Amino acid sequence: MKAFFVQIKTELGKAYDVATAIADAEIASEVYSTAGGYDLLVKFYLEEDQDIGHFVNEKLHPITGIKDTHTITTFRAF
Repeated sequence: MKAFFVQIKTELGKAYDVATAIADAEIASEVYSTAGGYDLLVKFYLEEDQDIGHFVNEKLHPITGIKDTHTITTFRAF
């Protein structure tokens, strides 16, 4: 399994709605609210042969209230 993170900027006042939608979809390992340039930080796991870009485009971007995303890929956990 490979882990990656997505920072999500939501429409104003929609952070909790988006977080709930992601949690309800059961596609994420963890969902955190954050301060700063993005409203949420979400951790995902995919099988090694799955495409991160396709996953984000198909599973995350259609969620109502998401304004922008920034994907962070990981290489190794210490």
